[in-house]
Amino acid sequence: MRDLKARKFCPIYILMGEESYYIDVISNYIENNVLLPEERDFNQTVVYGVDVSAVQVVDMAKRFPMMAEYQVVVVKEAQNIKDWEKLERYLDNPLKSTVLVICYKNGAIDARRKVIAKASSVGVVFNSEKLKDHAIPAFIEGYVKEKGATIDAKAKAMIADFIGSDLSRVTSEIDKVLISLPEDDKKVTPEIVEDKIGISKDYNVFELRNALVNRDAAKAFRIVKYIDNNPKTVSFYSFLPPLFSFFQNLMIAQFVKDRISTREVAMALGMKSEWGAKDYVKAMETINGVKTMQIIHQIRVADAKSKGVNNPNTSPGELLKELVSFILER
Repeated sequence: MRDLKARKFCPIYILMGEESYYIDVISNYIENNVLLPEERDFNQTVVYGVDVSAVQVVDMAKRFPMMAEYQVVVVKEAQNIKDWEKLERYLDNPLKSTVLVICYKNGAIDARRKVIAKASSVGVVFNSEKLKDHAIPAFIEGYVKEKGATIDAKAKAMIADFIGSDLSRVTSEIDKVLISLPEDDKKVTPEIVEDKIGISKDYNVFELRNALVNRDAAKAFRIVKYIDNNPKTVSFYSFLPPLFSFFQNLMIAQFVKDRISTREVAMALGMKSEWGAKDYVKAMETINGVKTMQIIHQIRVADAKSKGVNNPNTSPGELLKELVSFILER
């Protein structure tokens, strides 16, 4: 992005991977900034992989720009193109006046293919990987900061736990919040998140996790009761993935040499901030490795039962109550 903003363009960009958000950010920037608006009618082509072949893409790339320095060719949903070897010869001597963008989502082109090696030598090959769940809060904080605002730690955790790792949805919801902020107070708080996104600041997975870590049974079962009584407001199914992720990370933390060090735990979990490691250090005071493994198993059992496996009639609320009881059990 720094090179693009400095107008240092490459003849080809292969943008691929499981995380579509970054692919869209880069390709959208190229579409909107390489050419002036009046140059795009004759010099910018956007096609979809289901409608073209690699040979046709090469033919487009070989065209010269008309009254402009560059022409831009963007191929979206390029995973539908199979004959990538047809692109290899073009990459031996690509036109410097063409900016060819290949958007290959939900996977990656085999790195052993010659087209990848050749594209790397003359342009950019970018593999957009899914962020780990524990990296989402840092992403949220960075995105909000980039937009000229700040975010409360609890608000950040609420968004991360409720929405998960779908970055496109995360940024969409944050944008909705940021638009509502007054010019003289650009801080995102739990109350604003509750109002604009619809996440309860008191009855959410962040608060349930906090109750479990602190062994606050009254608070934990109060949240469970709320979930059971308000299935349209908050879903049992949105709680399991964040809980699984937390205890999965806790399993890793159990093997850190200095388990009482938030710094060591944060490093082991790949966290940029020690703040997020505090819950893991606290949890390890009462939950050992064996219990952590048993909890992970029980979460998987609850997930299976919620989908009807070996479960004739237990409601999601009862399943969550059983799970919370097991976690709190010493």
